[in-house]
Amino acid sequence: MSTTRRRRPALILLVCLGAAGCLALAWWQWTRYESTSGSFQNLGYALQWPMFAGFCFYAYYKFVRYEEAPPVKPNRGELTEIPAGLLPERPKPALPDDDPTLAEYNAYLAELARSKQTENDRTIP
Repeated sequence: MSTTRRRRPALILLVCLGAAGCLALAWWQWTRYESTSGSFQNLGYALQWPMFAGFCFYAYYKFVRYEEAPPVKPNRGELTEIPAGLLPERPKPALPDDDPTLAEYNAYLAELARSKQTENDRTIP
């Protein structure tokens, strides 16, 4: 017997608790909708929470099905890569322009880095 089958009662209890919690939240949202300060947002949540409760049971159902018969793995001979040309090409890096302002700024940054380095060299004993 697999360990999952031995834990099945605990999983069923967890699913039931999760669904009961969702239904309790639906009831709470419904009472909020019926109150004087309620809005249509509360009504939407009141209708949404039962779907979450149903999803708890659906997820458990799928879990049990996958446990009994796991999904078929793809064959190794099949193509698993994205075909070339399907996605747009990555942009190429921009080539450095002969911009005098940019060259001047880069020279300024290099000078700052050199002066900072020599300043740090002088302060270290």
